[in-house]
Amino acid sequence: MTTEETNVDLKEVETKDDAEPKEKEEAEDCAPFAADADATEADVSEADLDQEDQEKLPMTGGEGEGHRAVEAPSAGGAEPGAAGEKNGSVKLKIPEEEPEEVKFTGLTKEELMRVAGTPGWVRTRWALLVVFWLGWLGMLGGAVLIVLQAPRCRDLPAINWWNEGPLYQVGDIQAFSDTRDLKGVEQKISRLSQLRVRGLVLGPVHVAPADDAMSLRFEEVSSEAGSLAQFKSLVQAAHKKGISVVLDLTPNYQGTSGPWFSNTSVTSVAERLKSALVFWMKEGVDGVQLSGVERVAAVVPTLWADIRAIVQNGTDEGPDKRVLIGITERSSAEEVSSLLSSSGVDLLLSGVLRPPAADPSQSLQLLYSSHSQSQLAWSLGGPAGGHLASVGGVALLRLHQLLLLTLPGTPVFNYGDEIGLMDEDTKFPRMLWDSEEELNGTLQEERVERLSLRRFFQTLSELRVKERSLMFGDFLLLSNSSSSSSSSSSSLAFLRVWDQSERYVAAFNFAAAESAVLQLVDAALPPQAVVVLSTNSSALPGDSSVDLKELRLGPLQAALLRFPYTG
Repeated sequence: MTTEETNVDLKEVETKDDAEPKEKEEAEDCAPFAADADATEADVSEADLDQEDQEKLPMTGGEGEGHRAVEAPSAGGAEPGAAGEKNGSVKLKIPEEEPEEVKFTGLTKEELMRVAGTPGWVRTRWALLVVFWLGWLGMLGGAVLIVLQAPRCRDLPAINWWNEGPLYQVGDIQAFSDTRDLKGVEQKISRLSQLRVRGLVLGPVHVAPADDAMSLRFEEVSSEAGSLAQFKSLVQAAHKKGISVVLDLTPNYQGTSGPWFSNTSVTSVAERLKSALVFWMKEGVDGVQLSGVERVAAVVPTLWADIRAIVQNGTDEGPDKRVLIGITERSSAEEVSSLLSSSGVDLLLSGVLRPPAADPSQSLQLLYSSHSQSQLAWSLGGPAGGHLASVGGVALLRLHQLLLLTLPGTPVFNYGDEIGLMDEDTKFPRMLWDSEEELNGTLQEERVERLSLRRFFQTLSELRVKERSLMFGDFLLLSNSSSSSSSSSSSLAFLRVWDQSERYVAAFNFAAAESAVLQLVDAALPPQAVVVLSTNSSALPGDSSVDLKELRLGPLQAALLRFPYTG
């Protein structure tokens, strides 16, 4: 080999040796660019995936989220095989999808129509329809059978407005009201409504000089009582509260010669009264009260019949029935019963219960058996007799309130009877109106007692209005089989019953010094009853159960008991 050929070969070898490092450097320099290119291709591939699927596929191979593992070529320059992964590749882990739960959608309309028309379903539907109607007819028949077998309720009796609650008499306008006139009475209407008063009996308020028949003016309101305008306003206010107004037109109410003056003046006074009645009916009064009815009915029967017709017969202006109340001083039950029949009044106030009546049971039974209870009226005082606490005594006040409000008929009270107002030197004492600010000059203990009496009266009055047995129930005197004669003579017990309503027993001991043991035995009575009200709540507390075969009452004590209807 020549020298020139040798040199050429050496240059080629050097050139190759120099080229290899350069190729390596270029390969190393290009490796990052290749990785970036592969990564770009992987990003493009991922972008093609659905967004929802891409969120489900987590990336692996990097330290942080979103990094991809890039592997460099092996030292030997070999291509990555099964043991390795291609540069720029991303490991994707696809979770296995859970199979969807199969939801029952039921039959389609077409499938349902095909099934519904099959003979089996047709028979089933008919069977269910027959069962339904048989059950319905069975229930209907059972209901009809229950109605037919159940005891029939009694028809409610026909009653008038004056039988629906107590009547409240105000005989002296000046003594009753703060302003001493009819306007003051109007201001107390709400108080009377709270007591469940059904009728207000006013006056007399007309001009009537004592024992002077010639100066009598029925149609003029006395200046001492107020004015006609005040009277009209009072009537309107009372009607709004459901209280009727009765006007006392007794002619000679301030004189001493009798309510109708002398016998010679009865005819002329009765004639003048007829025209006055027409006047007051047009002013809206709901009835009239007259004292001494036996006298005018006997002396001028024709004029008395005219007076009755004007008051009791409804007119076009006032179709509602009006009440005619008579007052008599008679106290015998036989005489009172006879006068009630002959006079034709709607209610007759008498002294049949007024002390010293020893045993009221016989009088009660005679009047109840002779007349409808809608004609019976009960009072112990009144304008002529005085107040309840003075007539019977303060100790008997609650007992008398319970008696009047549980008897069959209409109870009539004088103003102030609900608080125990006493007659002093007059039968028209000043009414006491208690308030939080003013005690009317009385002691606090007296005021507390008055309020207690008023609550007792109000509770009884509400019971009478609410309970059918007390308002218009049958009346049955109960015999006392006690061996003690004193207990039998000084005690009273009766039963009030209406149809299927709750029953009430009222028991009284009038003895002032002795207790009474009542042995009440009757087919209509159960062994025990519940105390509703007692005049001595410490001895017989409310809602306590007592034995009717041995009912013990203290002196001057009364109790109202209740037991249910049992069929």
